[in-house]
Amino acid sequence: MPHLLTALLVVVAATGATIAIVEFLHWMLARYGRRSELAADLARTAHYPFLATVTVFAIQQAIRAAAGEFPGRGPVLHLLVILFIAGFAWLVAALVLVLEDAALARWRTDVPDNLKRRRFKTQVVILRRVTVAAIVILTLGVVLMTFPGIRALGASVLASAGLISVVAALAAQSTLGNVFAGLQLAFSDAVRVDDVVVVEGEWGRIEELTLTYVAVQIWDDRRLLLPTSYFTTKPFQNWTRTGSAVLGTAELDVDWATEIEPLRTELRAVCEGSQLWDGRVCVLQVTDAVGGMVRLRALVSAADAGALFDLRCLVRERLVTYVWQNQRASLPRVRADVTSPGSAPLQPAPRPEADGDISNDGRVFSGGLDGESRGNQFAGPDTPVVSRR
Repeated sequence: MPHLLTALLVVVAATGATIAIVEFLHWMLARYGRRSELAADLARTAHYPFLATVTVFAIQQAIRAAAGEFPGRGPVLHLLVILFIAGFAWLVAALVLVLEDAALARWRTDVPDNLKRRRFKTQVVILRRVTVAAIVILTLGVVLMTFPGIRALGASVLASAGLISVVAALAAQSTLGNVFAGLQLAFSDAVRVDDVVVVEGEWGRIEELTLTYVAVQIWDDRRLLLPTSYFTTKPFQNWTRTGSAVLGTAELDVDWATEIEPLRTELRAVCEGSQLWDGRVCVLQVTDAVGGMVRLRALVSAADAGALFDLRCLVRERLVTYVWQNQRASLPRVRADVTSPGSAPLQPAPRPEADGDISNDGRVFSGGLDGESRGNQFAGPDTPVVSRR
């Protein structure tokens, strides 16, 4: 009993002294954190793991040094060793989170050109998950090795490890495939966090990328969850692979009597009067003329996918309004031309302007620096690059 009472007093004294010292250090670090974001994050994230680890270690050393022999001394010390291992693993995981936050704080995502930051964030998140999983596995292994009986069984466990690994690999084939696919996505830049993608016919943003699944935030705030192996085995569209600027179209069906140049002028006025347009592409072309109607395609550009969607809707609205107010005869119609045998022949239509006289607003792969550059990208390797003007 005297030894047990001594042990309790030692535990109480060690616990009180340790808590007082740790809380004082935490107070000093929090005060310094007013000037340093790293110190503030360290005081906020690592406080409780550090307190638990240091307290358990102080109790263990106090019992070993001053408690003497008492009933159950061996199991108590063994339990303290296990708790210290768990607390130390918790502290290491907390420090990993602090380092991740410190690394990510150097890069911003609320800027137009954030490709490097999104790539770095994706890689850091994946590495953090792998590191935390490795810490948990190693901690369990170290805890198990503190039991003498398990150490004695080590030889037999190693002998059967080959068979067990084969069975486990077959049972977890799909899960392991997703894990390796997640690592591949993190370091291949095929897709990153905050990338705008089109998958399964849905347009959305990569909200979360883990080792096993990818969460896509669809434009209407739904979430589409896909296994990571989907992005390594099936095709998908990545609208922000190398940049956020994209092109989009707005199509109209009009009558053959439509005058095209006034519509081009109206399209140019709409684009130049809108902040959604990034100043790169503003083109109106006739892409089809069958079935009694003429199809017009307005091709415009914007800095990102969200602005492009709104700009396409604006262009479509303004062109429809312009046709209704100024070229009402150009509305789609179905006509039949019935002529008598003695009627005068139709007069030939005037010849269209020469290609050199067509404005740049009627070209996509020629005319202007942007059009010439786009046309050269799609020229074959043996095709001489010449000016199309």
